[in-house]
Amino acid sequence: RDHLEKIGSSARYLLTLINDILDMSRIESGRMTLKYEEFSFKSFLEQVNTMVDGQCRDRGLHYDCVIHGTVSEHYIGDDTKLKQVLINILGNAVKFTEPGGKVSLDVEQTAQYEDQCTMRFVIKDTGIGMDKEYIPKIFEAFSQEDDTNKSSYGGSGLGLAITKNIAEMMNGNITVESEKGVGSTFTVDVALKNAGRKERHNFDVRPQDMNVLIIDDDPVACRHAQIELGEIGVHSETCLSGKEALEMIELHHARREEYNLILVDLKMPEQDGVEVTKEIRGLLGDDAAIIILTAYSWSDVEEDAINAGVDSFMSKPLFASNVLHEFQQALQKKRMKDEEEEEEIDLTGRRILLAEDVMINAEIMKQLLSMEGMEVEHAENGKLTVEAFAQ
Repeated sequence: RDHLEKIGSSARYLLTLINDILDMSRIESGRMTLKYEEFSFKSFLEQVNTMVDGQCRDRGLHYDCVIHGTVSEHYIGDDTKLKQVLINILGNAVKFTEPGGKVSLDVEQTAQYEDQCTMRFVIKDTGIGMDKEYIPKIFEAFSQEDDTNKSSYGGSGLGLAITKNIAEMMNGNITVESEKGVGSTFTVDVALKNAGRKERHNFDVRPQDMNVLIIDDDPVACRHAQIELGEIGVHSETCLSGKEALEMIELHHARREEYNLILVDLKMPEQDGVEVTKEIRGLLGDDAAIIILTAYSWSDVEEDAINAGVDSFMSKPLFASNVLHEFQQALQKKRMKDEEEEEEIDLTGRRILLAEDVMINAEIMKQLLSMEGMEVEHAENGKLTVEAFAQ
């Protein structure tokens, strides 16, 4: 594993260098072009957050992504290049922040005129920061404040130069504020076109029939969730702690105005989302659907959360269409609980014919199938597969 991780790390580093050099070459020769295609902003942001959250967890950093106000579900522009801009800056923030620090991404649509809009992305970190005198040079190719850091931090020295060029091609700009030993803030403004449509979903749930409680210690996250749900006609209320939530739930229960969906932030002071869920279940039983909201991976707490009564999990920042989908899924799961549980299937001794022409893939699949007690016969191409099946 140690050798493979070093090989993988070296391969990714080499690929980054090659891509940066190719990008810089295209920029300098005027051959870099932008796509002009419709893309899902929800998917775009999920991809960025998944990559950055993984890097932050590996380094022991706290990562948060917050949307301020409302954003459209679809925009028209080059999402690949925009992703490159954010990943470059966020990657540097992770790289130059010591374990225990914080990296954050704030997203806001700051202006709109007809179908044109300006999107602002603010990336903050609590890293090593920079001297004020160095900031004007930060976007120069091969520039680094302390050359002695190159070996410890790595990189091609081209990332930010490429990033600024891409932002300017998108009729945007990047500004930087930084203080040595305190951290840095990068503000990216880019122009996108509003696609003017929303996701079409076929849900059994009517938004106007929903009554939602949002529990999150971050007032900005609460406000964003409330705005998002309000856009599709869902009534919601917010509170900042588990204690306050239980009081509101008791009050609504007494009035027979039950919440049918409760969204709970995973990481909260005093009581986390799992502990709050346990208390809510003690009060309400299994009536309301409870969904955990988190900017982090929930794999570590998934078993405890489900045992506490959590129905589902959702990534932050919240999008209304995701809430409706997960709520419907939670309702279906509740119906299934009343049905007979599916018997566990024993795969021991089952005979499998595996058709795979890439040997390394075949070896991995054979190993995985054998771990479940299955007997695997491997055929290297279609002809041999048909012959093996006939035999």
